[in-house]
Amino acid sequence: MAFQSSSLSCSSSVDLRRPSAKASDIFGSQLRSLEIEPTHLRLLDSFKRSPKALRLTAVMGSPAQETKDNKPKVEEVSDHFKELRHRFLGFKKDKYLSNLEHYQRLSEVQTPKFMVIACADSRVCPSSILGFQPGEAFVIRNVANLVPPHDNGPTETNAALEFAVNSLEVENLLVVGHSCCGGIRALMSLDDEENTSSFIRSWVFVGKPAKLKTKASASNLDLDQQCRHCEKESINRSLFNLLTYPWIEERVKNGTLSIHGGYYDFIDCTFEKWTLDYKGNSLAPDDGCSINNREFWS
Repeated sequence: MAFQSSSLSCSSSVDLRRPSAKASDIFGSQLRSLEIEPTHLRLLDSFKRSPKALRLTAVMGSPAQETKDNKPKVEEVSDHFKELRHRFLGFKKDKYLSNLEHYQRLSEVQTPKFMVIACADSRVCPSSILGFQPGEAFVIRNVANLVPPHDNGPTETNAALEFAVNSLEVENLLVVGHSCCGGIRALMSLDDEENTSSFIRSWVFVGKPAKLKTKASASNLDLDQQCRHCEKESINRSLFNLLTYPWIEERVKNGTLSIHGGYYDFIDCTFEKWTLDYKGNSLAPDDGCSINNREFWS
Protein backbone atom coordinates (compact mmCIF):
# COMPACT_ATOMS: atom_id res chain seq x y z
CA MET A 1 0.00 0.00 0.00
CA ALA A 2 1.32 3.39 -0.89
CA PHE A 3 0.74 6.55 1.08
CA GLN A 4 1.66 9.94 -0.24
CA SER A 5 3.36 12.31 2.13
CA SER A 6 1.67 15.68 2.33
CA SER A 7 5.01 17.35 1.67
CA LEU A 8 5.56 15.50 -1.58
CA SER A 9 4.26 16.11 -5.07
CA CYS A 10 1.12 14.45 -6.40
CA SER A 11 2.93 11.47 -7.84
CA SER A 12 5.23 10.84 -4.88
CA SER A 13 4.49 7.93 -2.56
CA VAL A 14 6.06 5.74 0.03
CA ASP A 15 5.55 2.02 0.32
CA LEU A 16 3.74 1.19 3.54
CA ARG A 17 4.33 -2.52 2.99
CA ARG A 18 7.98 -2.15 3.89
CA PRO A 19 8.93 -3.18 7.41
CA SER A 20 9.12 -0.45 9.99
CA ALA A 21 12.33 1.51 9.86
CA LYS A 22 15.01 0.64 12.39
CA ALA A 23 16.05 3.26 14.87
CA SER A 24 19.43 3.50 13.16
CA ASP A 25 17.73 4.34 9.86
CA ILE A 26 15.40 6.92 11.42
CA PHE A 27 18.19 8.90 12.99
CA GLY A 28 20.48 8.62 9.99
CA SER A 29 23.40 6.88 11.63
CA GLN A 30 24.58 3.39 12.37
CA LEU A 31 24.03 2.55 16.01
CA ARG A 32 26.85 0.64 17.64
CA SER A 33 26.12 -2.94 18.56
CA LEU A 34 25.92 -3.67 22.24
CA GLU A 35 29.26 -5.34 22.49
CA ILE A 36 31.86 -4.55 25.14
CA GLU A 37 34.76 -2.52 23.79
CA PRO A 38 38.00 -1.77 25.64
CA THR A 39 37.30 1.18 27.86
CA HIS A 40 40.01 2.97 29.71
CA LEU A 41 38.97 4.67 32.88
CA ARG A 42 41.22 7.22 34.37
CA LEU A 43 40.86 8.89 37.75
CA LEU A 44 41.35 12.60 37.73
CA ASP A 45 43.77 14.20 40.12
CA SER A 46 40.86 15.89 41.87
CA PHE A 47 39.66 12.51 43.13
CA LYS A 48 42.92 12.05 44.97
CA ARG A 49 42.18 15.23 46.86
CA SER A 50 38.52 14.57 47.63
CA PRO A 51 36.27 11.51 47.09
CA LYS A 52 33.40 13.94 46.53
CA ALA A 53 35.12 15.18 43.44
CA LEU A 54 34.98 11.79 41.77
CA ARG A 55 34.84 12.13 38.01
CA LEU A 56 35.26 9.22 35.65
CA THR A 57 36.09 9.78 32.03
CA ALA A 58 35.27 7.02 29.56
CA VAL A 59 37.66 7.10 26.66
CA MET A 60 36.19 5.52 23.55
CA GLY A 61 37.44 6.84 20.23
CA SER A 62 36.95 10.61 20.10
CA PRO A 63 34.32 11.36 22.77
CA ALA A 64 34.43 15.11 22.49
CA GLN A 65 33.84 15.12 18.75
CA GLU A 66 31.16 12.41 18.95
CA THR A 67 29.17 14.26 21.60
CA LYS A 68 29.36 17.47 19.67
CA ASP A 69 28.16 15.88 16.43
CA ASN A 70 25.21 14.15 18.09
CA LYS A 71 23.87 17.20 19.89
CA PRO A 72 20.35 18.27 18.85
CA LYS A 73 20.34 21.42 16.79
CA VAL A 74 18.62 23.42 19.48
CA GLU A 75 19.30 26.69 17.69
CA GLU A 76 17.30 25.61 14.65
CA VAL A 77 14.32 24.51 16.77
CA SER A 78 14.49 27.78 18.68
CA ASP A 79 14.38 29.73 15.40
CA HIS A 80 11.11 28.01 14.45
CA PHE A 81 9.51 29.06 17.72
CA LYS A 82 10.88 32.57 17.41
CA GLU A 83 8.92 32.83 14.17
CA LEU A 84 5.79 31.45 15.86
CA ARG A 85 6.22 33.92 18.71
CA HIS A 86 6.51 36.76 16.20
CA ARG A 87 3.32 35.61 14.45
CA PHE A 88 1.42 35.24 17.71
CA LEU A 89 2.38 38.71 18.93
CA GLY A 90 1.38 40.08 15.54
CA PHE A 91 -2.01 38.37 15.85
CA LYS A 92 -2.47 39.76 19.35
CA LYS A 93 -1.64 43.29 18.29
CA ASP A 94 -3.37 43.41 14.91
CA LYS A 95 -6.37 41.13 15.49
CA TYR A 96 -7.05 40.42 19.16
CA LEU A 97 -6.49 43.83 20.73
CA SER A 98 -8.12 45.68 17.84
CA ASN A 99 -11.23 43.46 18.17
CA LEU A 100 -11.14 42.96 21.91
CA GLU A 101 -14.90 43.10 22.41
CA HIS A 102 -15.43 40.33 19.83
CA TYR A 103 -12.82 38.05 21.42
CA GLN A 104 -14.25 38.68 24.88
CA ARG A 105 -17.64 37.50 23.62
CA LEU A 106 -15.96 34.39 22.17
CA SER A 107 -14.45 33.67 25.57
CA GLU A 108 -17.97 33.22 26.90
CA VAL A 109 -19.72 31.37 24.07
CA GLN A 110 -19.19 30.11 20.52
CA THR A 111 -21.96 30.06 17.90
CA PRO A 112 -20.36 28.86 14.65
CA LYS A 113 -22.58 28.46 11.59
CA PHE A 114 -20.29 25.85 10.01
CA MET A 115 -18.89 22.47 10.95
CA VAL A 116 -16.02 21.62 8.59
CA ILE A 117 -14.54 18.16 8.05
CA ALA A 118 -11.23 18.65 6.23
CA CYS A 119 -8.03 16.76 5.54
CA ALA A 120 -5.06 16.91 7.90
CA ASP A 121 -2.79 17.78 4.95
CA SER A 122 -0.65 20.79 5.86
CA ARG A 123 -1.48 22.46 2.53
CA VAL A 124 -5.23 22.43 3.15
CA CYS A 125 -6.14 24.79 6.00
CA PRO A 126 -9.87 25.63 5.85
CA SER A 127 -9.42 28.89 7.75
CA SER A 128 -6.80 30.11 5.28
CA ILE A 129 -8.58 28.88 2.14
CA LEU A 130 -12.12 29.95 3.03
CA GLY A 131 -11.29 32.84 5.34
CA PHE A 132 -12.99 31.53 8.47
CA GLN A 133 -12.43 33.83 11.43
CA PRO A 134 -12.33 32.66 15.07
CA GLY A 135 -15.82 31.62 16.12
CA GLU A 136 -17.15 31.02 12.60
CA ALA A 137 -16.35 27.34 12.04
CA PHE A 138 -15.99 24.27 14.20
CA VAL A 139 -13.34 22.16 12.46
CA ILE A 140 -12.22 18.54 12.60
CA ARG A 141 -9.36 17.35 10.38
CA ASN A 142 -8.38 13.78 9.63
CA VAL A 143 -6.55 11.80 6.97
CA ALA A 144 -8.48 12.09 3.66
CA ASN A 145 -11.38 14.08 5.23
CA LEU A 146 -13.43 10.90 5.72
CA VAL A 147 -16.71 10.58 7.60
CA PRO A 148 -17.29 7.01 8.80
CA PRO A 149 -20.88 5.71 8.85
CA HIS A 150 -22.72 5.66 12.16
CA ASP A 151 -22.48 1.88 12.54
CA ASN A 152 -18.66 1.98 12.48
CA GLY A 153 -18.62 3.10 16.08
CA PRO A 154 -17.03 6.04 17.90
CA THR A 155 -14.19 8.07 16.43
CA GLU A 156 -12.94 11.58 17.09
CA THR A 157 -14.70 12.65 13.88
CA ASN A 158 -18.22 11.61 14.87
CA ALA A 159 -17.59 12.85 18.42
CA ALA A 160 -16.90 16.29 16.94
CA LEU A 161 -19.98 15.97 14.73
CA GLU A 162 -22.16 15.13 17.72
CA PHE A 163 -20.96 18.17 19.63
CA ALA A 164 -21.24 20.53 16.66
CA VAL A 165 -24.74 19.39 15.67
CA ASN A 166 -26.36 18.70 19.04
CA SER A 167 -24.68 21.28 21.26
CA LEU A 168 -23.50 24.09 18.98
CA GLU A 169 -26.41 23.57 16.58
CA VAL A 170 -24.42 24.49 13.47
CA GLU A 171 -26.44 25.14 10.32
CA ASN A 172 -24.01 23.74 7.75
CA LEU A 173 -21.83 20.64 7.52
CA LEU A 174 -19.07 21.03 4.93
CA VAL A 175 -16.77 18.18 3.86
CA VAL A 176 -13.70 19.56 2.08
CA GLY A 177 -11.49 17.32 -0.06
CA HIS A 178 -8.50 18.35 -2.12
CA SER A 179 -6.15 17.55 -4.97
CA CYS A 180 -3.14 15.25 -4.58
CA CYS A 181 -4.53 13.68 -1.40
CA GLY A 182 -2.09 11.18 0.09
CA GLY A 183 -4.84 9.43 2.03
CA ILE A 184 -6.86 8.82 -1.13
CA ARG A 185 -3.76 7.56 -2.95
CA ALA A 186 -3.21 5.15 -0.07
CA LEU A 187 -6.83 4.02 -0.41
CA MET A 188 -6.54 3.51 -4.17
CA SER A 189 -3.29 1.56 -3.73
CA LEU A 190 -4.66 -0.77 -1.06
CA ASP A 191 -4.28 -4.49 -1.47
CA ASP A 192 -7.63 -5.63 -0.07
CA GLU A 193 -6.19 -9.03 0.79
CA GLU A 194 -3.22 -7.63 2.68
CA ASN A 195 -3.27 -8.19 6.43
CA THR A 196 -1.45 -5.36 8.16
CA SER A 197 -1.68 -3.43 11.40
CA SER A 198 -1.15 -0.08 9.65
CA PHE A 199 -3.19 2.69 11.24
CA ILE A 200 -3.41 4.41 7.86
CA ARG A 201 -4.84 1.34 6.15
CA SER A 202 -7.38 0.78 8.90
CA TRP A 203 -8.58 4.38 8.67
CA VAL A 204 -8.72 4.90 4.88
CA PHE A 205 -10.55 1.59 4.54
CA VAL A 206 -13.61 3.67 5.52
CA GLY A 207 -13.47 5.00 1.96
CA LYS A 208 -13.50 1.59 0.27
CA PRO A 209 -16.98 2.09 -1.29
CA ALA A 210 -15.65 5.22 -3.03
CA LYS A 211 -12.66 3.25 -4.27
CA LEU A 212 -14.86 0.47 -5.68
CA LYS A 213 -17.08 2.97 -7.49
CA THR A 214 -14.01 4.70 -8.90
CA LYS A 215 -12.55 1.41 -10.12
CA ALA A 216 -15.85 0.54 -11.77
CA SER A 217 -16.25 3.83 -13.61
CA ALA A 218 -12.65 4.91 -14.24
CA SER A 219 -10.69 1.66 -14.61
CA ASN A 220 -9.35 2.83 -17.99
CA LEU A 221 -7.59 5.80 -16.42
CA ASP A 222 -4.11 5.86 -14.88
CA LEU A 223 -3.62 5.93 -11.11
CA ASP A 224 -3.27 9.72 -10.86
CA GLN A 225 -6.55 10.25 -12.70
CA GLN A 226 -8.29 7.55 -10.67
CA CYS A 227 -7.10 9.22 -7.48
CA ARG A 228 -8.53 12.56 -8.60
CA HIS A 229 -11.82 10.86 -9.40
CA CYS A 230 -11.85 9.13 -6.00
CA GLU A 231 -11.01 12.37 -4.17
CA LYS A 232 -14.41 13.72 -5.24
CA GLU A 233 -16.26 10.42 -4.98
CA SER A 234 -15.13 9.98 -1.38
CA ILE A 235 -16.53 13.42 -0.51
CA ASN A 236 -19.95 12.39 -1.84
CA ARG A 237 -19.75 9.11 0.07
CA SER A 238 -19.00 11.06 3.25
CA LEU A 239 -22.05 13.27 2.61
CA PHE A 240 -24.23 10.18 2.52
CA ASN A 241 -22.51 8.76 5.59
CA LEU A 242 -23.50 11.91 7.46
CA LEU A 243 -27.15 10.96 6.90
CA THR A 244 -26.59 7.65 8.74
CA TYR A 245 -26.49 9.64 12.01
CA PRO A 246 -30.13 9.96 13.20
CA TRP A 247 -29.64 13.36 14.80
CA ILE A 248 -28.14 14.70 11.55
CA GLU A 249 -30.81 13.21 9.31
CA GLU A 250 -33.55 14.62 11.56
CA ARG A 251 -32.20 18.16 11.28
CA VAL A 252 -31.70 17.84 7.53
CA LYS A 253 -35.31 16.66 7.19
CA ASN A 254 -36.72 19.63 9.09
CA GLY A 255 -34.51 22.10 7.21
CA THR A 256 -32.33 23.30 10.10
CA LEU A 257 -29.16 21.67 8.77
CA SER A 258 -27.61 21.52 5.28
CA ILE A 259 -24.88 19.20 4.02
CA HIS A 260 -22.28 20.45 1.54
CA GLY A 261 -19.27 19.13 -0.32
CA GLY A 262 -16.21 21.10 -1.36
CA TYR A 263 -13.10 20.33 -3.41
CA TYR A 264 -9.98 22.48 -3.25
CA ASP A 265 -7.49 22.13 -6.10
CA PHE A 266 -4.30 23.71 -4.83
CA ILE A 267 -2.49 23.18 -8.14
CA ASP A 268 -4.47 25.94 -9.87
CA CYS A 269 -6.22 27.34 -6.76
CA THR A 270 -9.83 26.60 -7.61
CA PHE A 271 -12.71 25.51 -5.40
CA GLU A 272 -15.85 23.52 -6.21
CA LYS A 273 -18.84 23.61 -3.89
CA TRP A 274 -22.11 21.64 -3.99
CA THR A 275 -25.04 20.84 -1.68
CA LEU A 276 -26.67 17.50 -1.00
CA ASP A 277 -30.27 17.54 -2.15
CA TYR A 278 -32.44 15.83 0.45
CA LYS A 279 -36.16 15.58 -0.25
CA GLY A 280 -37.36 13.75 2.82
CA ASN A 281 -36.43 10.20 1.88
CA SER A 282 -33.20 8.40 2.67
CA LEU A 283 -30.99 8.38 -0.40
CA ALA A 284 -29.14 5.35 -1.67
CA PRO A 285 -25.45 6.19 -2.25
CA ASP A 286 -25.14 3.68 -5.07
CA ASP A 287 -27.82 5.52 -7.03
CA GLY A 288 -25.49 8.49 -7.26
CA CYS A 289 -25.45 11.83 -5.48
CA SER A 290 -28.44 14.08 -5.81
CA ILE A 291 -26.90 17.53 -5.56
CA ASN A 292 -27.74 21.13 -6.31
CA ASN A 293 -26.28 24.62 -5.99
CA ARG A 294 -23.02 23.52 -7.62
CA GLU A 295 -20.57 26.39 -7.94
CA PHE A 296 -17.04 26.70 -9.28
CA TRP A 297 -14.80 29.40 -7.86
CA SER A 298 -11.68 30.34 -9.80
